[in-house]
Amino acid sequence: MSGASRWLTEPVPRGRVAAFRTLVYLFVAADLVVFTPWVRTHGSVPGELYQPLLIGRLLPLPTPTPLLVNGIFWALLVLSLAAVTGRAPRALGWAVFLLYFEWMIIAMSYGKVDHDRFGFLVALAVLPTAGRARHGDRTLTEAGGWALRVTQIAVVCTYFLAAWAKLRFGGPGWMVGSVLARAIIRRGTELADLIAQVPHLLIAAQFGIIAFELLSPLVFVVPARWRLAVVGFFYSFHVVTIATITISFAPHLVAMTSFLPLERVRPVEWCRRPLRQHATPAVDGEPVAGREPAVPQAPAAGAGPVAAPPAADSAATPAVEAAPAPVVGDVPPAGAAAVP
Repeated sequence: MSGASRWLTEPVPRGRVAAFRTLVYLFVAADLVVFTPWVRTHGSVPGELYQPLLIGRLLPLPTPTPLLVNGIFWALLVLSLAAVTGRAPRALGWAVFLLYFEWMIIAMSYGKVDHDRFGFLVALAVLPTAGRARHGDRTLTEAGGWALRVTQIAVVCTYFLAAWAKLRFGGPGWMVGSVLARAIIRRGTELADLIAQVPHLLIAAQFGIIAFELLSPLVFVVPARWRLAVVGFFYSFHVVTIATITISFAPHLVAMTSFLPLERVRPVEWCRRPLRQHATPAVDGEPVAGREPAVPQAPAAGAGPVAAPPAADSAATPAVEAAPAPVVGDVPPAGAAAVP
């Protein structure tokens, strides 16, 4: 196997795949009702306003109608919640991907295309290939590693190609223009208004954005101990974006969790742990909930060994070597013979 193949299929714990899958499918349901509920209104828009994306023209896909849009909405909502359970990962995974893909074509075929969906769509496309995975499972899987790696590549491509598009269509003038100033005027927050008052800060920020996006592929070559710090910087960039111009990039942020050791995050297990501590019987001397452990009584200081009661007819009864009785707390059990 070549170095590139080993890198693409670097094994990861199955628990990481399971956690990532749960997060992705939960976001699909949240996206339908929280982030893009406006897509349902496209079913009532006149058909002549529908300008499908290239993939919609090549297939071709039907013009949205109220029946089509609402049918996709409810089917996708039910199937994504079913996929959260981890059952039938391939059948449910492919169904969710195809329905969500059509949902995005309907959303983006009316003059507005969001690039923050690319990494998330790739995640939906590759998750069915990862197979079964259970939360907390430390078993390594190459198929799951491939699915996460491809998602990571898509996340980084989102940054790098965004910079390429800025320089391709806006040229170097993009960095010295008024892009951020216009964004602040349109949808800026009070924090953004304060930042805009600092001379030349917005221009410096635009140079920084281009540099950050062009250098984003370095996340794959930095030492492993620094990789999480780099991903943390990616997230901090989006925190600032949300706080200043209220652009969330929510699906992109979900896809970016493919870089994180999600197998360590087990909220269900954290909730069950205190319940098990109260309900589990005592083991190795640990007390049972609501009951004090029995403490063996040691002989008083200076007291001699405790002798067994004499046999009824020791002369007539031959000595029989009995098996040693179990000893608890180094104290002879009642009725045991004294050990000289």
